[in-house]
Amino acid sequence: MAAAAAAAAAEQQSSNGPVKKSMREKAVERRNVNKEHNSNFKAGYIPIDEDRLHKTGLRGRKGNLAICVIVLLFILAVINLTITLVIWAVIRIGPNGCDSMEFHESGLLRFKQVSDMGVIHPLYKSTVGGRRNENLVITGNNQPIVFQQGTTKLSVEKNKTSITSDIGMQFFDPRTQNILFSTDYETHEFHLPSGVKSLNVQKASTERITSNATSDLNIKVDGRAVVRGNEGVFIMGKTIEFHVGGNVELKAENSIILNGTVTVSTTRLPSSSGGDPLAAGEWVRYKLCVCADGTLFKVPVTAQNMGCQVADNPCGSAH
Repeated sequence: MAAAAAAAAAEQQSSNGPVKKSMREKAVERRNVNKEHNSNFKAGYIPIDEDRLHKTGLRGRKGNLAICVIVLLFILAVINLTITLVIWAVIRIGPNGCDSMEFHESGLLRFKQVSDMGVIHPLYKSTVGGRRNENLVITGNNQPIVFQQGTTKLSVEKNKTSITSDIGMQFFDPRTQNILFSTDYETHEFHLPSGVKSLNVQKASTERITSNATSDLNIKVDGRAVVRGNEGVFIMGKTIEFHVGGNVELKAENSIILNGTVTVSTTRLPSSSGGDPLAAGEWVRYKLCVCADGTLFKVPVTAQNMGCQVADNPCGSAH
């Protein structure tokens, strides 16, 4: 009865407000809580499945990609180091600068030692030259030295030096600016440079070819020489000689005029050592006839000791 009355009293007090505990009751309650906590080893433990946890770091494809990037950076670093060592060995960079070349503010690049190069591409309107009192020596190892700008090319070989250009060429003295040789025929007449005795060409187109008054004009070919004029060919000289190993062929649309003494050397003409090839019909002979005005024509020889009197004589009555 007493306990029920106490409980009823406690409930009545709690309904009226918070129950105030004594110091002893608080100490006993704290002791019981600590005792229960120290004896409970599973307090705060939650069973976890590690496969369901969020994993951090680079795993799977991302990890492989990261390894590839690292390997690539390592390879690039090795290549960069190799290039740096090669540049350092070739240019010879030292504490005092480059031992093999100099760079100037004007854009001049000066090589101070012998340089081994393959192909050089100068910039627009560039100049390649040597020192004032020294020669510029360019050597090709068993290869020709070629200077090329657009379609103009200068090739220096062991046995010859050739210059080819589609737009023409001009040589002048850099000190006096005098033109020594030019292919601009409209402005300058073509002359061989001083010291040049012969000119070797495969094809030449010009209005006239002359020689000095005290020297002969010699035209020599290894094969066949063709001289063609759109409005005729005029050959003038004190003495004109043709030395050929084959045939001489003269063609004209209108006429061929030989003004002067014409001499034909028969030392190399075919001749019969015996018999009469004409009577046997082995050869076909022609007699070369000259008109009074210099017109040449041929007459087939059908009998011995025949003259130039034919029915279709181009000279008329005078021949």
